[in-house]
Amino acid sequence: MAGASKKSRKVSKPDSGEEYQSDESGSYHGQQEIQATFEGRNPEGQDFHGIKQLLNQLFLTTHIDLGQMSDMLISQAGIGSVLKQSFNDSDDEEDMEMVEESDVFGITSVINLTQHKETPCVQQLYKLVEDEIMKQADPQTKTSFKEILEKNSNKIGFIINERFVNIPSKISLPMLHALQDEIHRMGKKNDSYKFDYYLMICKTWKSKTDNNETVFSNDEEEIFCKKADCSFNYSVVGKTDTGLTGNWQSEDKELIPHRAIILFKADKLPSIISEIQHFVSS
Repeated sequence: MAGASKKSRKVSKPDSGEEYQSDESGSYHGQQEIQATFEGRNPEGQDFHGIKQLLNQLFLTTHIDLGQMSDMLISQAGIGSVLKQSFNDSDDEEDMEMVEESDVFGITSVINLTQHKETPCVQQLYKLVEDEIMKQADPQTKTSFKEILEKNSNKIGFIINERFVNIPSKISLPMLHALQDEIHRMGKKNDSYKFDYYLMICKTWKSKTDNNETVFSNDEEEIFCKKADCSFNYSVVGKTDTGLTGNWQSEDKELIPHRAIILFKADKLPSIISEIQHFVSS
C-alpha cells in the first residue's frame, strides 16, 4: 500500500447535536451526541482498510478487487481526499478515544480510467457497467454508453464520493472543490487527466410502490444525476444485509436499494459543484 504526502484542510464543524457513533461494523447511527470537526487529507497507507470499507458499501458483492482499487486511490500523489476527524488540545479525551487515527469517514477522489484501463480492478469496473447496461438499460441508453465508453479518444475519470450515511451533505462541498482543483492541476502535468467524461455510481433507494420516488444516500448526488448525459438504475436487492444499503422504511413506504450509473461531460463539473453549493447553503 503506497502512501502520499500528508495534506489537511478543515472541511466542517457540525453544530452541537449532530450525532455520530461507531459500531463494530463501522456504520454510524444517531445514538450519542458528540461535537466533531472533520478535515480532508490526502489518503495514506493507514487509510487502506477505511477506504476499502467505503468502497464495499458502494460495490457490495460485485466482483471487483477493492483492495487494488484502494491502493490506487492511496498511491495517486496529490489527488483525492479522505474525511477524517481532527482534534485539538481542548477536545474531550473520551471522544478522542472513540476514533482511531486510521478511521476514514469518507472519500472523494477520481480514478483515471484511461490511464489504468489495463488494471484488473478497472477492467472489472467496466465489466460491471457493461453487464448492468445489457440487463437494465433501454436501447438508447445502451447506445449512448457504448459510444462514450468505447471511443478511444475519450478520457474518462471515475468519481468516487463516498461517506457514512448520516454525515451531512455540506461536507461534500469542500471535498469536491478540492478534487476539482487537483484534477485541473494534474491536467497541466498529464493530458490523460484532461477528462472528457466522468463516470459515477450513486447509491439510491426506490419506493416499492412508486417507481418515480427516489431517495439518494448522498443528497448532493441527485444534482449529479440530473446533469447526467446518460444514466440508468439497477436493483441491488439481495446483495447486502446491512442497514447501510438494505430495505428502508420511510413514511410507511418500503425503499428498495438501487445503484444509479451515470456519465456526464467533464465540463459540467463546475456547474454541478455550484449547484451543490446553493443546495447545502439553502
